[in-house]
Amino acid sequence: MKTNEPIRDAKALGTGKVLVLGLQHLFAMFGATVLVPILTGLSVSATLLFAGLATLFMHFVTGKKVPVFLGSSFAFLGGYSAVKAAALAEYGLETEAALPYACAGVACAGLLYLILSAICKAVGSKNVMKFFPPVVTGPIIIAIGMILAPSAINNCQTDWLVALIAIVVVIVCNIWGKGMIKIVPILLGVVASYLFAALTGKVDFTLVAQAKWIGLPVQMKDTVFSLFGNCNSGLLISAIITIVPIAFATMMEHVGDISAIGATIGKDLIEDPGLHRTLIGDGIGTTIAALFGAPANTTYGENTGVLALTKVYDPMVIRLAAVFAIILSFCPKFAALITCMPAATCGGVSIILYGMISAIGIRNMVENHTDFQESRNIIIAAAIIGLALGVEFSGYLGSTISPEVGNLLHGGIGFTVGTAKITLSGLAVASIVGIVLNAILPGGRTEYTPNDINSGSLGKY
Repeated sequence: MKTNEPIRDAKALGTGKVLVLGLQHLFAMFGATVLVPILTGLSVSATLLFAGLATLFMHFVTGKKVPVFLGSSFAFLGGYSAVKAAALAEYGLETEAALPYACAGVACAGLLYLILSAICKAVGSKNVMKFFPPVVTGPIIIAIGMILAPSAINNCQTDWLVALIAIVVVIVCNIWGKGMIKIVPILLGVVASYLFAALTGKVDFTLVAQAKWIGLPVQMKDTVFSLFGNCNSGLLISAIITIVPIAFATMMEHVGDISAIGATIGKDLIEDPGLHRTLIGDGIGTTIAALFGAPANTTYGENTGVLALTKVYDPMVIRLAAVFAIILSFCPKFAALITCMPAATCGGVSIILYGMISAIGIRNMVENHTDFQESRNIIIAAAIIGLALGVEFSGYLGSTISPEVGNLLHGGIGFTVGTAKITLSGLAVASIVGIVLNAILPGGRTEYTPNDINSGSLGKY
């Protein structure tokens, strides 16, 4: 599939090759995209549907100029976990009842993209992004991975052999794999571990047998609209305040990925079609997905890797992958097959995944030359990490808890406004404090240019 010269019109390759290219982009995004609903309890079918729809919308908004796929974002995993923990601890709500509140928070986070888009259009990206440098977003990303790590261990403890197979396959494929094998190590790790568990009788396929072949991907009870007339205002406000600050990190990720795609295809996408347009596509895609019970979307670096591998830069092949994802979303039996995945398989890949999230935060600061000789930068990073971890794990009770409880056990800072009890997660507190400290502490702020942002995507592994 490699060519010596970039191909910007895939039609010249013929229908057969174009279909293969579309499937290749589907597989590249697939492992990470479906892993998010598995880890959070969201609908796999809705996830695939709105990943496909968001991608098509992004291409429409940008005039079909940007070859980008919008898949599930891992950056918000900590937010989902914190909201579920608050719902269980404060109101006795289980995961299924708590998720619409978390989705409402994500929907509001998506709207933040629109605000930033309008500001970027009005005053320019440079004047806006300088308030969110790597010394702020880097430690936030580091904290996200560290907060999630204990849940990966809890899942691995259900069957360490199954988890170990996933870990080994991911490492081997990522280090020694070639071509597409190197691009989709998480997917291969999941398949190998799942297959081993199935062959050894460790998977119950009852749900798969009972599921229909064709069905609607969205259930009203899973959507934000299910809260109308039956909403806990305190939990809703807590969810919004907890999750919205995470968008500051994902917006930086967005800028980095758009810059990386532009560098890959040899075009300045920040200028044409413009950062404000890509932010609109990403933001509205995330908001609509969240309202209907799907995860937040983000620009996917995996598919940028496929672009570099194949040198086929025509956005049409990615739109084809989006159509394939939409088609799969209408197959409940396929979603049930994903839902039956062993917890240990999720735990194994998550150990690598969550560690890489933190590593991306470190790389973000290193490659942008964050100067830790300056006291202000040390203070900002220390406050973010200290508050995020300290507040988040203040609810930890000890090692004797069950994995089910341990995965939801997080602390928070609570206060009451009127009759509503609001709880801020460690990530929310840390994000707010970091942004404020960067704005008020003297010295050290560097000028921003879009190409300075590194593209370590939180939507990928």
